[in-house]
Amino acid sequence: MLITLPLFETCLCSLVDGEAKDIDWFLPNGEKISPNRPDISITRNDEANSTLIIYNADVDKAGDYKCVARNGDTEAQATVKVFVFQQLEIRNAPSPQEFTEGDNADIVCDVVGSPPPMVTWRHKGTRIKPDKDVRYKIQSNNHLQIRGIKKSDEGTYVCEGRVMVRGEISLQPIEVVVNVLPTIRTRQAELNATADMGLTVMLACDADGSPEPTVAWERNNIVLEARNKYGFNEDGSEMTIKDVTKTDEGEYTCIARNKAGGAKQEISLNVFVKPKITYLENQTASELEEQVTLVCEALGDPTPSIVWSFGRRVFTEGEQASWTRPETHKSQDGNVVVRSDARVSSLTLKYVQFTDAGQYVCTARNSVGQDAEAMYLEVRYAPKIQGAVTVYTWEGNSANISCEVLAHPAASVTWFRDGQPLPSSNASNVRIFTTTAASYLEVTPESQNDFGSYNCTAANIIGTESKEFLLIQADVPSAPELLLVKPFSSSAQVQFEEPEATGGVPVLRYKVLWRPVGRETWSRRVYDTVDGHHTLTITGLKPDTRYEVKLVAINGKGEGESSQLLGFVTEPLREPSAPQLEAHLLPAGNALQVRWAEQDDGGSPVTHYIVKYKAVSIGPSRSLFHARSWK
Repeated sequence: MLITLPLFETCLCSLVDGEAKDIDWFLPNGEKISPNRPDISITRNDEANSTLIIYNADVDKAGDYKCVARNGDTEAQATVKVFVFQQLEIRNAPSPQEFTEGDNADIVCDVVGSPPPMVTWRHKGTRIKPDKDVRYKIQSNNHLQIRGIKKSDEGTYVCEGRVMVRGEISLQPIEVVVNVLPTIRTRQAELNATADMGLTVMLACDADGSPEPTVAWERNNIVLEARNKYGFNEDGSEMTIKDVTKTDEGEYTCIARNKAGGAKQEISLNVFVKPKITYLENQTASELEEQVTLVCEALGDPTPSIVWSFGRRVFTEGEQASWTRPETHKSQDGNVVVRSDARVSSLTLKYVQFTDAGQYVCTARNSVGQDAEAMYLEVRYAPKIQGAVTVYTWEGNSANISCEVLAHPAASVTWFRDGQPLPSSNASNVRIFTTTAASYLEVTPESQNDFGSYNCTAANIIGTESKEFLLIQADVPSAPELLLVKPFSSSAQVQFEEPEATGGVPVLRYKVLWRPVGRETWSRRVYDTVDGHHTLTITGLKPDTRYEVKLVAINGKGEGESSQLLGFVTEPLREPSAPQLEAHLLPAGNALQVRWAEQDDGGSPVTHYIVKYKAVSIGPSRSLFHARSWK
């Protein structure tokens, strides 16, 4: 049996010779086609013909279909090759397609058709040729792969499919977006701030990326939010921390995120704390106690250094000194020791002396500031009596014997004379005056019996001390020594040396006596003493005359012996010595007050003075220019 089939969607199976009882059709996979399929119908035209119709033919229906005719034991078959040509179509080409910079990007564009279409890619109007740029590869599924895609690769790509035999062409533009991972630029990786000063500190990180990243801040894996403590600018790149305290110190993380991913950067905040003295207390000790230790504690960051000061002196760590003690109390190994450990410093005073009492200042310093506090060391000690042991006076002249008492607690003071307390009924010429620092015994001697020893006794709860004071009869001063006489016409300057013995009381005045040689009567003049001044001037002398002079020292007791005589001859009559000038500019600014001290008149009274002046100007080099003439 011979069968012929036309190559159409309708397939006809015809018997060339004879009839067939059955005519069946089989799919390319060998499955017999049932007559009631919705997509394929079979029609028996007559005894010798059967028609196969394929509805909505697609490429899945292509293949070899078989027609089998049977009549009894006789069977014949024929096959027909069915071709289904698919129309060119671009499927699954989404736009935009997003990739991360640096990744290998597969740009999806599925082009279907039969025969299989030819696919090409274009970018910026230029056909992509993988053989000329190894970064590009057209894969077996016609997707375009870009190795290590860059931000500069971003843009529109055109996927183009062609079926040349039918002249079909189809284009699909695809927008390619390249996302760039965020990068973070910190303005400062480490910041410093000072705590507890109401300060605000700003932490900043600038994030780059595409699309523009969002910025968040974390601390200890906890996201920080805008509240009373923290504030942020519009894009979150700047975070402010208000009222900085020590607890704000630590690491802060700036996190930038976008579609491509995220980045982190840590910023360190160092919070320094000004020193604060937290412990310093007053202390009390007794003199000659083995030791007393003053303790000062301070907080701060950086850890503060601690120094001690007492008055104008400063102790340093490890110093061993005893400058607070009188020289006689200094020890060989030093009685003051300073030790520091972390935030604690101790000042140890060994064998406490009364001179150690007073205000001690503890000063804590670090790089951001300092704090200072004072404490008082109270030293309890027995009385110590000071004051001049010997006092001079004379009968009828009151004298004060000073008993200066150092003691803590304050001491009571009692005066004694020959074992009897003063004042007494037998000593009406004695009075006592008391202040917080001393007791004064005023004695007005009436006879030689009032001179002698007086006892001052001071006592407190710590102890007692007594001291003997001597009231001695004062004497007149010894004779001063004349050294030199410098004569002028009508005056002379007398230079002298103070008397070796003052009689126990100060020299109050000097009396100068002079006369022309051969005369009996003396001229005299009394001068008050001036400390450090050992020159006296006598005036009213006659020119060219021989004189002799002597000097007597006077104290409260009276005049002492006179010095030896010293002769001199005055100068002949001459012009007066130049006066010594003293000038003062008056407040008006254009007037000058001139004073002068009279000098030797040359043997004749000065009748008048002539005052002259001239202008003086200052040149550019600060040199003086004097006017030529005097006015």
